[in-house]
Amino acid sequence: MKNVYFKIKRRDQPNGEAYWEEFEVEYKPGMNVISALMEIQRNPVNAKGKKTTPVVWDSNCLEEVCGACSMLVNGKVRQACSTLVAKLTQPITIEPMSKFPCVRDLRVDRSKMFESLKRVKAWVPIDGTYNLGAGPRMSPKEQQIGYELARCMTCGCCLEACPQVNDKSDFIGAAAISQVRLFNMHPTGRMYKDDRLDALMGKGGIGDCGNAQNCVQACPKEIPLTTSIAEVERQMTGRVFKKLLSD
Repeated sequence: MKNVYFKIKRRDQPNGEAYWEEFEVEYKPGMNVISALMEIQRNPVNAKGKKTTPVVWDSNCLEEVCGACSMLVNGKVRQACSTLVAKLTQPITIEPMSKFPCVRDLRVDRSKMFESLKRVKAWVPIDGTYNLGAGPRMSPKEQQIGYELARCMTCGCCLEACPQVNDKSDFIGAAAISQVRLFNMHPTGRMYKDDRLDALMGKGGIGDCGNAQNCVQACPKEIPLTTSIAEVERQMTGRVFKKLLSD
């Protein structure tokens, strides 16, 4: 393999018209999609030999930890930093994720994911608890489950693959639901357990899940998202009965 051919979907501004532009990049052993994009950025000349603007995308760690470089590669949502060019069919098509507002080229605005985390209080409250001494111990089983769930990097792959996340739905998505499970497991995090479950009972909550199970297939960290959804549904059933009895 001497050269790699790319077809990149571009957009100059958020409300601008999308267009395709093709590039040819010299292949290097071990090249991933990000390193290819870096070559295009270094020398922004398209396949026709015409000077163009550098392609814009998001990336940070380049180790599949930050989740910033999510994009559609050959029609499948992936982490560009861990997607090897040699394993892809050419020409390689690259598009921004479709479930998030496009900022420019391959860069999207994932703010709604972070707003969803705020909605379900995806944090461990420590105010006033730091001086109370050691808290309850978590069992090794809980620690293992918690570790798997904590690997979520808010990359957005699960939302991109979910058919319930669309312009006609406010579905919160699997990532936030899984974080509810994580923080409801934590001895201190349980302080907000009922608040989190109540948030998921509202519009766009867990009731909008269509059980497509695409999320668990798309997750680059292989987080058991469908198991989390089932567990949170069980917790919500208990919450409903608790509210009925209290009324």
